[in-house]
Amino acid sequence: MAMSKVKKSAENVVLWRVMLMIAVMVLVFCTLLARAAYLQIIQPDELREQGELRSLRSESHQVQRGMITDRNNFELAVSVPAFAVWVDPKVVHDTKSWEQTEKWQALFAVLDLDFKQEIAKIKKSPKKRFFYLKRQSSSAVADYVRQLNLPGVYLREESKRFYPSGEIAAHLVGFTNIDGQGIEGAEKLFNQVLTGTPGERTYQKDAKGRQVELLSVKSAVPPKNIQLSIDQRLQSITYRALKAAVKSYAASSGSAVVVDVHTGEILAMANTPSFNPNNRANVNQHRFRNRAITDVFEPGSTMKPVAVLSALEFGTVKQDSIVDTTPFKIGGKRFADPRFLGDISLETIIQRSSNVGVAKLALGLPKDYFVVAFHELGLGEVTGSGLLGESSGMFSLSRRWSDLEIGTLSYGYGVAVTTLQLAKMYATLGAKGVSRPLSILKLPEPPEGKRVFSEKNTDFVVHLMESVVKRGGTAPQASVPGYRVAGKSGTAYKAIKGGYGDELSGFFAGVAPVNDPQIAIAVMINEPQSDVFHGGEVAGPVFAKIMGSTLQLYNIAPDENQIETLSRKDLKEDKHGL
Repeated sequence: MAMSKVKKSAENVVLWRVMLMIAVMVLVFCTLLARAAYLQIIQPDELREQGELRSLRSESHQVQRGMITDRNNFELAVSVPAFAVWVDPKVVHDTKSWEQTEKWQALFAVLDLDFKQEIAKIKKSPKKRFFYLKRQSSSAVADYVRQLNLPGVYLREESKRFYPSGEIAAHLVGFTNIDGQGIEGAEKLFNQVLTGTPGERTYQKDAKGRQVELLSVKSAVPPKNIQLSIDQRLQSITYRALKAAVKSYAASSGSAVVVDVHTGEILAMANTPSFNPNNRANVNQHRFRNRAITDVFEPGSTMKPVAVLSALEFGTVKQDSIVDTTPFKIGGKRFADPRFLGDISLETIIQRSSNVGVAKLALGLPKDYFVVAFHELGLGEVTGSGLLGESSGMFSLSRRWSDLEIGTLSYGYGVAVTTLQLAKMYATLGAKGVSRPLSILKLPEPPEGKRVFSEKNTDFVVHLMESVVKRGGTAPQASVPGYRVAGKSGTAYKAIKGGYGDELSGFFAGVAPVNDPQIAIAVMINEPQSDVFHGGEVAGPVFAKIMGSTLQLYNIAPDENQIETLSRKDLKEDKHGL
C-alpha cells in the first residue's frame, strides 16, 4: 500500500514537470509569434530600416559652388580645394594611438589647436565616432596630416571660398559660412543659384561590401556662375580713392557708387572701412555693413537741382528768370545765404548754392507737385538693385508738409537717402529725365526706363550744374581736366535727438560728360574731423579722381571745347614762359 502511494506521487511530479515544460514552450512560442507579428504587421518599418542600415548605401557627388565674376569675367569669388581634418575617438581608444604623443603634438601644432584641451576631449569620448578637428585646411596641411599617419585621424575633401579682390569688393560680393552657404552680399543674394544640387547614387551591398544592386542614380545639377555689373578695375580705383580721402580727412567712414547712366548698371560700389573676406577673424561686425545701401543721411544741397527742375517743369520760372534772394522768415525760421546775393539767375542759384533761391522756387510750387518730384527721382523707395538690406531711406508722400518743411526740403533737409539712391537720382538727371532701376547684374539689354522729367528742362539743369565745378562754384575740386563735368556738392549736419549736433557729412554727386552724360557718381564722406569739411572739399576730389579714371577707362572722348580751352591756356603759358 505504501509503495503504491510513493509510485503515484512520483508519477504526479513527472506529470507536473511535463506540463510545466509544455506551458513554458507554448509561452515562448506565443511570445515569438507575437513579436514576429508585431514586427511584420504592426511595425515593419523599423525592421526594414535596420536591414537597410546594414546593406543600403548612398554616395553623394558634391558640386563646387559657382563663381562670381565682374562684367569682364574677372573672378571675384571662387571655390578652391580644401580638407576637413576629423577624428574617430573610438578608433583612437581601441588603438591607443594617443600614446604617440609627439605626433599628436605635431598635429595640433599645425592645426593651431591646444594639445591638452583637444586630447582631453578625445579621451572623454571613447564611444563617439566623429568630430571635426579643423575645417577648410589647405592641401599642404592635409599632406602633413597624411604623413603623420595617426590611427583615428582622417581627411575629408571639401571646398573653401576665396575672394581675389579682398577688401576692395568685400561688401558687394559678401562671403559664405564654413559650410559654403552665402550669408552676406551677392553670395547670399544668389545663394540658391550658386549652390546647385549634388548628385546621389544609392545601391545595395552584401556582407563583404560588394555592390549587388544599383537602386537609383540622381544626377547632379551644376551651379551657375553669376556675372555682376561691376568693373573690378573701376571698383579698385573707387575704393582706393575713397579710402585715401577718409584717412586724409580723419572721417569715420565713406561710400561711393558709380552708375552707368544709360543702363542703370552699378559699375562700382565701395565702402570704407572695409574688411578682408578671406580672413574675418576678430573683425567687428559693423564692418560687414554695406553702408552705401544701408546708411541714410540728409543730402543737403545735392537736392537743390530738384527745386530748380521742378519750377521749370511747372512753369513758374523760365530758363532766363531772375530770382530775388532777399532773406525771409517762416514761423520764426530765417532763410538766408551766408552772403547776400541779391537778384540772381538760376545758374547762380546752383553755382553759389543759394538756400534762399531754391526755397523761394519750392514755395512757389504746389506742395504736392514739389514732393512728388522727389518721389519720381527714386527717393523714399529702393533702387531696384535687389541688394539685401537696402534701405528705402526716409521720405513720405502722404504726410502734410508745412511751408517751413517745404522750404528746408528744397535744400536737402527733411529727407534721408542712401548713397545708392543719390547715385540713382543723378543717373536720372544724366539720362535727360529718364528713370531706370539700378542693377547689380550685367544686363544683356538696358531697361526701357520711365520718363519723369522733360528732356529739355533736365538737360538745362545739368548744364547749370556745370558751373558748380568752375571758378566761383562750390566745388572746383571736382573738375576733371579735359572733360565737362556737372554736379552738386552738399554739406549737412547730422540729426540727433532733439535737433542737430556738431557732426556733419560732405557729399558730391554728378555726371559727365555734360553734352552726353555716360557716368553718374555719388560720394559721401561721413564725419570729417579736419579743418576741411565742406562737401566740395572732401567729396569733390574723390569724385574727380573716380570720374576721370572712369572716362579714360571707357575711352570716352574729351569734350572738344575743353580741349580748345586747355590748348589756349597752354599756349598762353608757353608765351609767358618765353
